[in-house]
Amino acid sequence: MSIQLGKLCSCIIQQHFGDVVRMVADDLFSGVAKTLPMIVKSCELTKSEVCKAIAILLKFSLARHQPNKAGTATEYILEYEKVLMILRYPRYVHLIQTKYGHESAILTEELLRAGCQTASYIILKATAISDAKGKDTITKFREKFSDLVAKNFFIRAPEPKPVDQNTDLLALEYEDPKLFQMPELDLRKLLDLQEKKTTKAPDEGIHWLINLEKFHLDFRDTIMISSVERLIDPTAAECFKHLLQLMYTKTKPWEKVSNPISMAELKQLCEKKSDNLELIKFLDQYVAVIESLNYLGKFGDMGGGQYTVNMKTIFEQLTWHCIENIITEKYGSKAARIFRVIRLKKYIEQENIQKEAMIPAKEAKQLTYKLLEENFLQIQAFRKPGGGNAGAPKSFFLFYVNQMQIVSMLLEICYKSLYNSITRSTHDKTVNKRLIEKSQRLDSIVEAMKERGESEDYIAEIQETLTPPEKEILLKVKIRVKSLYSAEIGIDETIFLLKLYQQYQRK
Repeated sequence: MSIQLGKLCSCIIQQHFGDVVRMVADDLFSGVAKTLPMIVKSCELTKSEVCKAIAILLKFSLARHQPNKAGTATEYILEYEKVLMILRYPRYVHLIQTKYGHESAILTEELLRAGCQTASYIILKATAISDAKGKDTITKFREKFSDLVAKNFFIRAPEPKPVDQNTDLLALEYEDPKLFQMPELDLRKLLDLQEKKTTKAPDEGIHWLINLEKFHLDFRDTIMISSVERLIDPTAAECFKHLLQLMYTKTKPWEKVSNPISMAELKQLCEKKSDNLELIKFLDQYVAVIESLNYLGKFGDMGGGQYTVNMKTIFEQLTWHCIENIITEKYGSKAARIFRVIRLKKYIEQENIQKEAMIPAKEAKQLTYKLLEENFLQIQAFRKPGGGNAGAPKSFFLFYVNQMQIVSMLLEICYKSLYNSITRSTHDKTVNKRLIEKSQRLDSIVEAMKERGESEDYIAEIQETLTPPEKEILLKVKIRVKSLYSAEIGIDETIFLLKLYQQYQRK
């Protein structure tokens, strides 16, 4: 765990939960499991403050607890990967909004805000903020919640159970048969709870979490399908989408190579689900082209041919493309060409680089050593065998590429960039806080005046209380904050791709 990652996690937690929770998270970031007395001592906070901070971290799944080795106390560990995922929350909501509609997006947003909560609470909270009210609205939200559970986007929280009969220590256990089992929610009881005729929820004790794994599978599939579309065409992307659907029926989602998928099964699925006549007519050719990209591997000839989806190879290739794009943006296309030559040759001498890349010797040397300096290239010295002239060099140097090392370096750069972006955005909002609040108050006053039917002249007069220089400053701040937010989304997408690469390499 790096310094840049620690600073980023600290910044995210402070922004969302405040200083006290940040201090506790910083103390747990070391990766060493700590008991409550150890945290109280090192943070120099009161026991009550530390307990509240840990409760918040546990509720939002940003920390986990486990019994210590002796079984005498509970230890706490920070889940720093999940802290980074807070920045991904808007993408989760957008995915649900795109696929399942506005009501499902409201439910997802409320569950993300709550961290861990009962279905009845989330449904009533979503109903309260919805434009439509009444019995039909509650029914609709209840059905949408059930759909999201059925599609595995929501998952039951693990239930705390005693470690053994001789201790009060608890451990969290997932009950597999109930993970996606929706409790019975009687509409009458929900209405009574909404009208405050009762305080007991019909599903009391059954809490739900966002199933991050399901969202990440969707993101992963989108990356692969989009890459096929860019490299070939939309019809090929549709073909690959159907291949992934078949893969899920035969293979665990995160396996690096899928079980074999037969051509007959793929053809049957395409005929059933697709209206694309071109796909059905030229299915064999599309599969062959996708195979040529090394996205598929030929397994056998049964059933018209059998193919496997090679996740590890796909994300190796996508990561190479990502690295080459970064080099092109930073150092130009010639540097990217040199990098590509060294990658393909695996090991190569300086003299051969300029010949293979077809770049003048001086320029090739400058770019090669620039890439070496920035850790995109590595150099290996080899001793020449004995003999020959006494004045001849006794060793030679070969350049090579270490993909895993480059990915680790790029992740560090991404963490630093995210931290800088969040810090700058927070600074802009803090410096111009008075002006932003003034603009918001003015907007609410104008909105109220329009509802009352005030004259346009009077409204324009009120709007003029914000002077032209203030409007100009406000516009600049809004543009900068929006630009930084867009950059954060782009960086997070890069982090997601690089993390997937690391995950498949470790398997």
